[in-house]
Amino acid sequence: MAPDREPFDAADAAVRAERMAGLRSGLRAIAPAAVATFTWGLVTGVAMAKSGLGESAAVAMSLLVYAGSAQLTSLPLIATGAPLWLIFVAGLVVNLRFVIFGAALQPYFRDQSWPRRLAYGYFTTDMGFVLFMSRYGDASVRGTTEQRWYFIGGAAVSWLAWQASSILGVLLAAAVPADWSLDFAAVLALLAITVPLASSRPMLVSILAAGLAAWLGQALPLRLGLLAAVAAGVAAGMFAERFLRSKP
Repeated sequence: MAPDREPFDAADAAVRAERMAGLRSGLRAIAPAAVATFTWGLVTGVAMAKSGLGESAAVAMSLLVYAGSAQLTSLPLIATGAPLWLIFVAGLVVNLRFVIFGAALQPYFRDQSWPRRLAYGYFTTDMGFVLFMSRYGDASVRGTTEQRWYFIGGAAVSWLAWQASSILGVLLAAAVPADWSLDFAAVLALLAITVPLASSRPMLVSILAAGLAAWLGQALPLRLGLLAAVAAGVAAGMFAERFLRSKP
């Protein structure tokens, strides 16, 4: 019986090695972004507490929603007693970019069961998506064990950093002076992560187009400018990549 088990043992060892390789790669790739995630989560936690939500409600919102932009968008509506449907619509509009993310990630997870795909969707973040696609976007084979565990490694770090900082912000909100510009600190942290990603001309074109669309769309209701920025960035990046490939 021992000789019959050797091929299976070797196959299991290869799968485990592939999992660990993907997990370690994901952890290393997302580690620098954890600083920005922690800062953004801290700002969101403070904002939730100062908006009038109780500590329990704020912590529950952080765990269940897990989307800083949707949380910050809904807080003013909650504070003013807006209808529940309007709060949900505002959060949905702000997070419509995840429809694009989900469509792009679908080939990598289509062989998974639907509960697992829902879990992958919950743990998807902007930075995790960018890092994943920059590494595996041109992969000839999609849905490998290494790719899934790369995603899991990055998602685990992002989730832990967000929840720890958000809950910390909720608990320490009373000690934070109102004149501290935490929003600006979060923007600087995100810029420190985003700027190095502009390592190619299509990526640079995408970033510039998204930034311009976001600036022009500031006056749009329900933060539709964010959705416009995502669409403009994706379209500009795809156009620039195709144009540069066709250029002799």
